[in-house]
Order: sequence, then C-alpha cells, then structure tokens
Amino acid sequence: MTASPLGPGAEFDLIRRLTAGVDDAPPGVELGSGDDAAVLEGGWVVSVDLAVEGVHFRREWLDVEEIGGRAVRAALSDLAAMAATPVGVLLSLAGSVDDYGDGTLEAVGRGGRAAAAACGASVLGGDVTRSPRGLVIDVVAIGRTNRPARRRGARPGDDLWVTGSLGLAAAVVTRLESGAPVGPRDRARFAHPRPRTAEAVWLAETGHLRALIDLSDGLAGDAGHVAAASGVRLTVEDDAVPVAAAAVDLVGAADARRLALQGGEDYELLAVLAPEFDAHADAFRKRFSKVALTRVGSVGAGEGVVLRTRGRERPMTGGFDHFDEGPST
Repeated sequence: MTASPLGPGAEFDLIRRLTAGVDDAPPGVELGSGDDAAVLEGGWVVSVDLAVEGVHFRREWLDVEEIGGRAVRAALSDLAAMAATPVGVLLSLAGSVDDYGDGTLEAVGRGGRAAAAACGASVLGGDVTRSPRGLVIDVVAIGRTNRPARRRGARPGDDLWVTGSLGLAAAVVTRLESGAPVGPRDRARFAHPRPRTAEAVWLAETGHLRALIDLSDGLAGDAGHVAAASGVRLTVEDDAVPVAAAAVDLVGAADARRLALQGGEDYELLAVLAPEFDAHADAFRKRFSKVALTRVGSVGAGEGVVLRTRGRERPMTGGFDHFDEGPST
C-alpha cells in the first residue's frame, strides 16, 4: 500500500523529512509510514507511542500508576484508529535512580499492565533504562485486523462522524495548569481514556467506513491528516461538533468549544462514512448505548479543512504540535 500524506504542521514537516527517500515497504509489510500504525502480512498491526514527563504528563496531576496506564491507553487508541483489536504491548521505561529506588518504575509498569488488561491486551515485554531527568514511557502496541482502516479513502459526498464528545481532556489540562481544582469524575475521565476499539471494528464491518483516525491531536489537526491523505476537502459544521458538557462546566462555553476543535487527547474517533451509513447510525447507537455518534460535516472536492459557522466558512487550523512555537491549546 502507498504511504498516506500527512497534514500541515512543524511536527509533521519533521516526519516528512525523516521519511523522505525511504524505499517502498519490504515484503511482509502491507502499509508503512503515514497512518496511525503499520500493517504487516497476516493482519498484524503495529504502532509506537512515547510519553515524556513535562510534555505528556506531570506527576502532580496523576499518580504514577495512572501515568503508566494512560500511556498504554493512548498507544492502544492508535490501534483503534486502524480498526484493529489489541493483542499486546511492549512497555519500555526510563527513570531516574530515585524512580528505581522508591518503586516508581514498578508502579508505572503496574498501571500499564492494568490498562492493557482492561483493553484485552497483555504486556509481552519491553525494556528499562536510566533517564538523567524525568520519566519516559515508550509503548509498542500490537493488534490484528482483517479490515484495516486508513486515513485515505474519503470521497466527495461522504460524511464526517465523531464518537463521544470533545474538549474535556484539554479543559482538564487547562484547569490543572492554572492550579484550579478538577472534580474526581472529570479527573478520572482524563486519567483513564478508553480506546474506541469495539466501535471502530463495528464501523469497519458495516462496509461503509471510508477513512478513520483517532482524535489525539485535536479535531482540526487530525482532520487535516485525513484531508491530506485522501486528497479531499473536509467541511466541519461548527454547531454540530459535540462539546463535552463537563468541559463547559470547567472552562466556560466559548473556551470549551475552542478546545473541542483544537484541543487534543480525547481519543475519540473521526470517521468518514459513506452516505449509506445513515441507515446504520441508529444500530450503532443501540449497540453502543453509552457512546454518542454525531455527524459533524461532509467531504467535498478540493483540499484542506474548513469550519462552517452560520453559513460562513474559514480555514480550520490548530491542534497540538510538538514543535509549534505558537501558543498551546
């Protein structure tokens, strides 16, 4: 399979430079760089994800078991984006001598094992080493699928759908960064995101799934990857985006809507589905009664992503970028 182009951003410019001139995937590899995971012969799906202290988490926000668990869940969300069922993870840890001596690394590992088990996977191995400063968690996620989803495949006339609601994770981070309190329920939802694996597999099995991505970097940024990979223009209807009610309670309606569009780490799905899927939407809601499914836009000819607000369109930009020097969302 041909690698999928990436959307705009400094982080993805770096990835483009790193993969420039790379030869076609060798025998046994069906899909390489450009999607959420690589696909190997036999339906094996492999992804890798890093979590770095001070970038992805802070110890004052989560206990170390939660930090390990959240890192594993984030990695397994990449498998969900490929409609792959988790099998196992390789969990590698780096920490200080103090982290070794006080049991921190064991606690991170326990959290990672518990999260993997909750998602139907096992810890298959990994590595440990010393870090001169801060915790680093590296997770290789391994899954299987007979019908891998991709970011490319969206066609003009298709519809955009989102699972769940958006903005809560970024709203929690906003509160934590300011030192404001966060209630136990909202904190728990932030600490223990659930990869939408079963939902993704179900959508793929309908035969109407054109493209899929998980929302780790924000709706605006991740939609940009789908648009670039598929060579189409995505239109997001501002009023249709499902903003988490808890996010509104935490930061107010205006900021919650902004974070729903540009924030990250919700780990919901953005699915591009053929128009015929409309007849299956109620079946999805019946099967997954606790997970909302919302049509948020459409696919047309062109390129990029636009946000339509009360009939007016403007480019939809933003999303998390590790190397963006602009203000963080």
